[in-house]
Amino acid sequence: MSRILGKSEMDAGVAKLAEQIRERTDGRQFALIGIRSRGDEVAERVRKVLNEGGVEPEFGVLDISLYRDDFEHLHENPKLQGSEIGFPLEGAHLILVDDVLFTGRTIRAALDALSDYGRPEKVELAVLIDRGHRELPIQPDYVGIPLNTERHDHVYVSLESTDGEDKVEIKDAS
Repeated sequence: MSRILGKSEMDAGVAKLAEQIRERTDGRQFALIGIRSRGDEVAERVRKVLNEGGVEPEFGVLDISLYRDDFEHLHENPKLQGSEIGFPLEGAHLILVDDVLFTGRTIRAALDALSDYGRPEKVELAVLIDRGHRELPIQPDYVGIPLNTERHDHVYVSLESTDGEDKVEIKDAS
């Protein structure tokens, strides 16, 4: 397994996401919704950087465990942690945040889950790492770090609050 990104690169990716969001929202109200797990930590970091720059979006966390299309194939019992969305989604501008975008299936599940909370006016996608290889027609609006990988590589993201350190490692498919 090779370590390819450390704390400084990940901090730069979060800062890049925050800057892109700040520029594109241009003072308009929006909400960040982090996808459990790890997308919520990335969203919290992006929110902190935005707050430091005077931008204060609404914030929520979305648990998609029961919406996954591979639910029955998960090797472990999913840990249901619940969603925390304390504001109405009707007519809102939402930015979904996740750590890694790969096939697009997690985002599809997140969109399904959001529909149970209301009908937002607009939903955009921000990802810390875009590794390509989509199976669904889903593309990010904001990308912190584009990462070239092979289709069958495994990308492991570790985050400080969840895993004790910030790093990204790739295990080659071979």
